Amino acid sequence: MKDFFKFMFASMLGTVILMIIAFLISFGILAVIIASASSDETVISKNTILHLRFDKPIIDRAPKMNLMMNFSGPEKMTGLDVFLENLNKAKRDENISGIYLDLTTINADISTLDEIREALFDFKTSGKFIWAYSEYYSQTAYYLATSADRIFVNPEGGIDFKGLASEMVFIKGLLEKLDIRMQVIRHGKFKAATEPLFLDKMSKENREQITVLITDIWDHMLSGISETRKISRQEAMNIADSLKIETAGDALKYKLVDQLVYKDELIKEMKKKLNLNEKKKLLTVSLEKYENVSDPKKNPAGKEKIAVIYAIGSIAGGEGDDQSIGSERISKAIRKAREDDKVKAIVFRINSGGGSALASDVIWREIDLARKTKPVVASLGGVAASGGYYIACAASKIVSDPTTITGSIGVFGVVPNFEGLFSKKLGITFDWAMTNKNGDYIPVTKPLSPYQTKKIQRDVDHIYEVFTGKVAAGRNLEVARVDSIGQGRVWSGTDAKTLGLVDEFGGLTRAIELAAELASVKDYRIWSLPEQKEWFEELINQITGNDPTTRLQQALGEDYRLYRYYMDIKEMKGIQARMLYQIEIH
Repeated sequence: MKDFFKFMFASMLGTVILMIIAFLISFGILAVIIASASSDETVISKNTILHLRFDKPIIDRAPKMNLMMNFSGPEKMTGLDVFLENLNKAKRDENISGIYLDLTTINADISTLDEIREALFDFKTSGKFIWAYSEYYSQTAYYLATSADRIFVNPEGGIDFKGLASEMVFIKGLLEKLDIRMQVIRHGKFKAATEPLFLDKMSKENREQITVLITDIWDHMLSGISETRKISRQEAMNIADSLKIETAGDALKYKLVDQLVYKDELIKEMKKKLNLNEKKKLLTVSLEKYENVSDPKKNPAGKEKIAVIYAIGSIAGGEGDDQSIGSERISKAIRKAREDDKVKAIVFRINSGGGSALASDVIWREIDLARKTKPVVASLGGVAASGGYYIACAASKIVSDPTTITGSIGVFGVVPNFEGLFSKKLGITFDWAMTNKNGDYIPVTKPLSPYQTKKIQRDVDHIYEVFTGKVAAGRNLEVARVDSIGQGRVWSGTDAKTLGLVDEFGGLTRAIELAAELASVKDYRIWSLPEQKEWFEELINQITGNDPTTRLQQALGEDYRLYRYYMDIKEMKGIQARMLYQIEIH
């Protein structure tokens, strides 16, 4: 009995000690996070260089609290809105002498980089310099680098310059091994969203549309590179076709870069540029710290407002969050902006491959109502296709980047049949008792009947008619014309403008300017919607595990897209207006 109490108390003591240690660790993490979230003003000195890195995911809107946890502490994700706002501030800031683009790692799509690239050109109108450096440039990193006055590369590095390719993932073989049959009902010969479910390679029509899409994007990139580097487009094409850039020396030879330097040599060059003594420290400030620098030259905000409503991710019913579009949450935000008399115009920022047709229609209705009371400008991000275009087409004007993936005006329905998986693989069978002959509509443990298939096809055709009709009305086009450019086909922003699906090129900044012009307002402030959770609430969610997305993104890296692909399939309900597949361009 004596030993029993001895071991019991020892165990209790150990538990208490572990709890104390766990508390201290949690308290320490909390303190670090709170410190990182502090908005204490940062003060910078003359001749400071703004150091821009692109290694963290760049999303359209910066959350109040979105941290990637690692052993060295929390790292804040970056918002495109933060990039644009602070580049504009740096342009006016007398203490900022130039920008250093650190491009060894890029974590953003081409459309996002295109918006930042345009903002960098605007920054240069101040007369300040931009230099770019990387150990090795990816193609998108190099495209961004061509906004710089000078491009540097590590002597043992190089540039990936070979043209674009698009990769699609097909899971037909996996489904067959599991004895799962995907019953697909679609409208549109180009509605390739469902092809990964029943094909093992691209259809002729899909290969055609993807080839046209990436060719448009590559042409846009080549035009930008050709203009800034003073080499002809044909010469750039020849360099890519022949894979001539094998070494950093080749990049210098073909005038893609200006100088081969190591990092220490780059720092010396920057000191020379700023007329600094070699022994004096080079002053730099990161974007994260520069956010907290005051902006005394910023124009005072007026009482009138322009609402910027962010719609990011797959479209579904319900609330959604900052990375998914819930019809209830987004509709509420649009309604709030519509009913506020101080809001003179609305910018609807969309970055979505679509989703539920019904949820898309709910959002469309709110945009249509808003447009009747005040100007609504849709700003298309990296992708605004299928349901993403559905919710945009009612806007007064549509602005997109030339590289935006848009269109995909088409509809489909998918009903999985798990009968083979359950019976052949797991030995599970099902039986039914029904009051009506279609009481089992829609079954997932047996095949659809011919009548049920026809019924779903009629639903799909009806929604397609509604979709094309609303695009025709919103864009002032004939329905037959919309059908001819619809059929589920995706387009680049370049082609979309030619076809009348987009009004002009530009990013979020241009969309806000256009909204102000349409509303005839000059002094205004930006009101971002939907309202985000306070940072402390987000903090608790992340600490308690209620927000696992960030951890998954960090753990899975590039493979996170496969997880999202699976989740998109899993979450589908009802008829869909979406791009089910991910167009990976590299």
